Amino acid sequence: MKRIVLWLLGTVSAVVLMFGYHTSTSGPESTAGGPVIGGGPNESPVTTPAPSTAEPSTAQPSTAPSSTPSASSGTSTVTGDVAQTQWGPVQVQLTEQAGKITAVSVVQYPNGNHRDAEINQYALPILINETVQAQSAQIDMVSGATVTSDGYIRSLQSALDQGK
Repeated sequence: MKRIVLWLLGTVSAVVLMFGYHTSTSGPESTAGGPVIGGGPNESPVTTPAPSTAEPSTAQPSTAPSSTPSASSGTSTVTGDVAQTQWGPVQVQLTEQAGKITAVSVVQYPNGNHRDAEINQYALPILINETVQAQSAQIDMVSGATVTSDGYIRSLQSALDQGK
């Protein structure tokens, strides 16, 4: 009888602990206003973001697509549509010169928790580098960052469509 009571109490305790544990699968706490990854025309297009220790900016980048041509140099900046993903928005901005992608910046990306920041610190420079090399949205996804890669490619394709 004593064993049954101990077993029952142990089982109930285990069930209570399991249901009381909060996982990170509920999505990011905040996704807007992360740092920009990438550079301008005079910078290397592949840059790693600084560790996200500061609070994100409250100002959100424009979600409307835009294209800003430069009068004398033939350089234009095109911002793709925001791609909503499971973990947060992804938005890409391209700098094109003479029809060639010279730089890519990631204006928005999921960064609501430490794991998001860790994944994107690794994945976004790879995606940016592949974009500049391929000169199109026909790039490979980054393993382990499938959701961000998908959003990146959708926003990238939107920016490329607007730049035509």
